[in-house]
This record gives sequence, C-alpha cells and structure tokens, in this order.
Amino acid sequence: MKIAVASDGPDLNAQLGYKFGTSAYMIMVDPETFKFEAIPNPGASAHRGSGMQAVVLAISKEVDAVLTSYASPTIKRHLSDAGIIVITGLTGTVQQVVERYKQGEFERYKPGAHRFTAMHDGISASTILHALQNTARQFANLLPVLIGVVLLIGLFNTFISEEALDSIFSGAAGLDTLWGACFGSILAGNPINSYIIGGELMDLGVSMFAVTSLIVAWVTVGLVQMPAEIAALGKKFALVRNAVCFVFAILVAIPTAIIFNKFAA
Repeated sequence: MKIAVASDGPDLNAQLGYKFGTSAYMIMVDPETFKFEAIPNPGASAHRGSGMQAVVLAISKEVDAVLTSYASPTIKRHLSDAGIIVITGLTGTVQQVVERYKQGEFERYKPGAHRFTAMHDGISASTILHALQNTARQFANLLPVLIGVVLLIGLFNTFISEEALDSIFSGAAGLDTLWGACFGSILAGNPINSYIIGGELMDLGVSMFAVTSLIVAWVTVGLVQMPAEIAALGKKFALVRNAVCFVFAILVAIPTAIIFNKFAA
C-alpha cells in the first residue's frame, strides 16, 4: 500500500501542506514500513492548473490514498475516479497523519460519494493559523512574479537592441519560427511573461511567425521544469511530450501567422 501526503517539507517530520495542489512536496509513504519518497510537487508554483499537476503525480505513483489539509472538489473527483481515497481536514506532521490512517481513525471510503473527511468536527485554531501561513507564503512566492512583470519591459528594452534581434530573426518564416520555438522552450516563468515579451518583439519588428511559436512553446514545452516532470510522469513520457509539443509549436505558429498577416494586411 502507498499513501501520498501533501507536505511543506521533504521528510516525515514536515507539516502537512494546506492545499493538496500547491503544497511544496508530495511524500509517498508505505504505512507499514514508513519508507518514503519525497517528490517536489510540480503544482507548487500556484499557477493555473497546478492542482491537476499534483493529481497526475499521485495517479502516476499509483497511490491508494491521499492525505491533506484541503483539496478542491474537482481534485477530489479526479482522484476518487482513479480509485484513490481522499481524506481532508488533517493537521500535524506527515508521520502523525500516516500513523492515524494506519490505526483506522479516519472514515472509510464511500464509493461514489467524492467526499472524504477526517473524523473530527470543527476547525481548530492551529488549522486556521496554518492556512493563513500558507496563504502568506503563496503570496510571497507570487510577489516576485508580479514585480518581474512590471520590470520586464524596461529590462527588455534596455538590454535587447534591434540590431541583436535582426541578427537572430532574419524575417524568413521557417527560420524565425524555429528560433521562436527554441527560445520559448528554454525560457521559463509565468505565461504572462511570454505575452509581454511577444508584444515587445512585435514592436521591434520581429515577425509574427517567431512571436507565435515562442508563446506556444513557452506554455507547452518546459525544458527547465523537465526534471520535475520526469519525476512525476517518467522519463519517456516527459521527453516524448516535450518533443511533440515543440513540433506542434512550429506547426501551429505557421498557419496562425499566415492567417493573422492576411487579415492584418
């Protein structure tokens, strides 16, 4: 048997993360031996769709149950549809909740209910405090992104000259599309940044082919995040998915740019 516990740290003494989708780690524990594997949660960025990344991780690891403080109804439904028991409303350390699960303190799985809770009433002060701490931590994690978006345009205009762009993007549709997809695959960050960079590139005369492929590759290909994806989904899947998305970024960009240029003319 294997249990996935959403936690703030990489060991059994770590506190449970407040939200399943955005906790820092997923700890896979064997409740009989307490052998565990700590995996960085690919959804910890708190970006859109982060919860589903955590769901995919849990399913790919073939866990039998998920223990967490909170999980949204959508996450519960996807996990329970995969045959995974979901128990929410928990506090304490990873080891403590696994021991409680092992001792049978929690309600049994009810098929089709999509609702699983710990056997206690009310919300404790420690739960509220933990929730506030996690909210503050997530805001602190997002703050650099917000500041980065504000500063990105100024930095881009300061350090990227039209001459440098002309030497990379020649205006040839095929080559510009390829270069755009390459840069989009390497760069990392919030997808909003790709729109800002794309707008600046267009203002500097870079073709729609390059801008479109850059944006598509940015949001679908993730070379920087590949280690986490390999850990969650396996090396073969991660490599194939990124390769296919890179190719499709090019295939999508070319007709999109042609249509746009036609209507913009």
